Amino acid sequence: MALVISVHEYELKPDVDESVFENATRDAERRGLFNLPGLAAHYFLKGVKGHRRGTYAALWIFESTEAWERLWGPADCPRPAEQYPETWKIWEREILASFLNQDPDTIRFTAYAQI
Repeated sequence: MALVISVHEYELKPDVDESVFENATRDAERRGLFNLPGLAAHYFLKGVKGHRRGTYAALWIFESTEAWERLWGPADCPRPAEQYPETWKIWEREILASFLNQDPDTIRFTAYAQI
């Protein structure tokens, strides 16, 4: 089965203290908010070179297309936010939303299937 790798690009509000954002991601990890069925690994990243230098992203690696679709729905018919896992709602609504310059559900992202 092919992995699904999703890259989420985060645009922080101009007044956000980056260390506070980075600590919030680590705290969410400690709280187990990313213990999602089928999520094999995740990474929070900060650009060091290129177009997104100095900006943040998250890399979410799922065991398979089936695992990814069980959480988020098929690509052509995604689940509404109300049906997201409870821990993801906490992450997006209570934590991430306070740092982003837009609603977490409107961020730029791309989900890739491993070839």
